[in-house]
Parts: sequence; C-alpha cells; structure tokens
Amino acid sequence: MQKLVAIKGMNDILPPDSARWEWLEDKVRTLMARYAYRNIRTPIVEPTPLFVRGLGEVTDIVEKEMYSFEDRLNGEQLTLRPEATAGVVRAVVEHSMLYDGGKRLYYMGPMFRHERPQRGRYRQFHQIGAEALGFPGAEADAEIILLAHALWAELGLENVRLELNSLGQPDERRAHRAALIAYLEQHMNVLDEDARRRLHSNPLRILDTKNPAMQALVEGAPRLIDFLGEASLQHFETVKAILDANGVVWSLNPRLVRGMDYYNLTVFEFVTDQLGSQGTICGGGRYDYLIEQIGGKSAPAVGWALGVERVLELLKEQEAQVARPAADAYAVVPDASALPVVMATLQRLRAQGVSVQMHSSTAAGEGMGSMKSQFKKADASGARYALVFGADELARGAVTVKPLRDSGEQAERPLAALAEWAATLQSSR
Repeated sequence: MQKLVAIKGMNDILPPDSARWEWLEDKVRTLMARYAYRNIRTPIVEPTPLFVRGLGEVTDIVEKEMYSFEDRLNGEQLTLRPEATAGVVRAVVEHSMLYDGGKRLYYMGPMFRHERPQRGRYRQFHQIGAEALGFPGAEADAEIILLAHALWAELGLENVRLELNSLGQPDERRAHRAALIAYLEQHMNVLDEDARRRLHSNPLRILDTKNPAMQALVEGAPRLIDFLGEASLQHFETVKAILDANGVVWSLNPRLVRGMDYYNLTVFEFVTDQLGSQGTICGGGRYDYLIEQIGGKSAPAVGWALGVERVLELLKEQEAQVARPAADAYAVVPDASALPVVMATLQRLRAQGVSVQMHSSTAAGEGMGSMKSQFKKADASGARYALVFGADELARGAVTVKPLRDSGEQAERPLAALAEWAATLQSSR
C-alpha cells in the first residue's frame, strides 16, 4: 500500500525534540501563575465569520491564508483558527466572563495558515499567548509587555529587542488614513500590486510592506503618531514610563502596525536578528474594540502571542541550555522469571514519585538480553541510577543500586527499604 505522510508544513514533533516543547511550556505555566494569568482552551475550529469580522477582510490572513471549508453535514462555514485572540474573545463574550470584572488569560496551541513553509513558519504552527481583558489602563499594556520580557529571562534568551508604537484611536487613524492615502496617491508609480489593491481598503498595512523597492516611500509617509491626541499620547507615555522604571529597553518604531485590523493604542513586537526574515518572535497590543465587534458589550483588552517554533529555533541558535528529561532509575533485569517481583517493586517506586524506565526484551522468546547490553541502554537513557534485579540479590530480598552519573559506590538495598532510598532520591533533586 502507498505510504501515507504528513501534510506539507504540518510537522510531527518527536522525542527527544518534544522535550524542548515540554520544557518551554512548563516555564510558561510557572511564569503565568506568578502574574495570576489563568489558562483558557478554545476550539481549533471556529465559525469563519469570527475571523473575517475580527481580523478584517482586507488582511493577508483572511484573503490568502485561512483554511476555510463548508461543513458537508450542515453547510456551516468553518475555519481552522489562524490565530487565537478572536477565539478567546468569542469565548469571553459567549460565557459572559467579564460580568464580575477583568480577566487575565493565557493559552497554548496549534494555529493554521496556508502559506509557504519556511524556517520557523509552518502551515500548522503553535502559539502561546496572554490576554488581559477588561482593563483600560496603560498599566495593563505595560504589565503584559513585562510578562513577555520576563519570559525571555526565564528561558535564557538574549538579544531580543522591543519595538513600540501607538495606533491611537479610530478618529485619529481616520485623519492619518486620509493623509496617508493622499501621500501614496502621489507615488502610484512606486506602489506594487499589493499596495495598489490596499490603497483605499487598508492603507495602513502598506506601511508593513517587505518590498525593498517601497522602503524609501514608506519612510517618507505621514506618521500616525503625529496625529495622536492628548489622551492617546498620555496613554503611550505611561506605558513607556513603566517600562523605563523596570529597566526594559525599547525603541520607537513609527511604522509598526501589526497584521490584524483590531489593534488600537499600544502595539509592540519583540524582534531578533538571528532568525533571518522571520525576526518577530512575539507581538501584540491593545484591542479595545474587538469585543464589541464580535457581539459583546464594549470592553478594553490587550494581549500578545509568541511563535513557539520561532522561540525554540532562537533557543537553539543561541545554544541555550534546555533540560533533557531522564528517568531517575533504569531497571536491569537479567532473568525474565523475576519480572513479577521487579514490576511490583517499580510500581511502588513510581507511586512514591520516582521515575523508572523498565528494560524490555528485544523480541518475543529471546529473554531480557545480556547484562552488558542492558547497562549500555541504562547509560544511554540518562538515568541517574541502575537498579539491578539479579538472581542473587532477589534471593536475599534485595536489589543493587548502581550510580551512573556520579562517583558514588553501588550498594545493595533490601526491597522492603526502598521507600527510604526513594525519599533520599526525592530530596536530592
């Protein structure tokens, strides 16, 4: 039969590489708890109108990248989620989560976009995100930026720079939009096909172009920050002051607009120069009007999302130390006749919190293999100790504990006293 393989750009994550993902996720969970953010899990499949309405019809995601289809059973228009914020907001609205005040939430999971797979950018990719909903103040913007900044320190990442901008409020953007269109219309000969198509539907996104031929034009375009009123500027100044007070280095990027239509006021990106063109590893901002757009009562919100693949790629690039999981002990079993006693002993150890890898025979009827091969596998497993269940030891009701990672001496321990050894092992971690 024909061999079936994964869809292009949708990758299997296998051991030992999956351990790096678990390590990152554990770091995130611990940090989120410190900031009092609680986990939310939303469906992978959502109604297509959620993203059209939330992200904007004239965005790359909606126009080109969404995996959308019709449910053949009931005709519903459905989409594999291309990002998570819209789904989180939908859940918050649907379940009236803000009835008793603001909520701090975080998520982890796969997203889907149909684009050309490349380094750190795949058709099924994974994001971790934080959303603070119901908080209007600039301190919420600053807190969520500080949360991301703290994560880089927890992971041991270096040379990640923070870029800030403010998109102001809708009336300020309208004034800037009119000036921007007038400016761009004077340079129609420089605009590429994509920019001409967006000129009157979404001109702000033209500022985010990656076309080298348009960079000089973009640099000379009217700056949105010059159209901001006193309230918007004060909000931005407060964010910057809090970041300064916490020693967070930032730079102003007046061309930073982000890829979705729902942002207002503060927007930001954490960027690296070590991943080529895919340099943004985390981005976000304030989106005070999205909740109302999705059908809820108007409420402010701010959040960010990071690309897991990009962060892991950067960790690898910087040779950051990622803990490799290994069992506490590896069971060496010379004779299969001892298996009932051995496995009963291992179950007791596991119940006490000791992780044990069980040696298994390589083929039915061939026994457990030689002691030499078993010790070789024990060493390769990364376990700290080998537990040797030899016939002589078992006849004495004992097991030999052999250190594999340090200079300690092996010792025979009664099976009945392994609980004490397990407790010592736990305290030495």
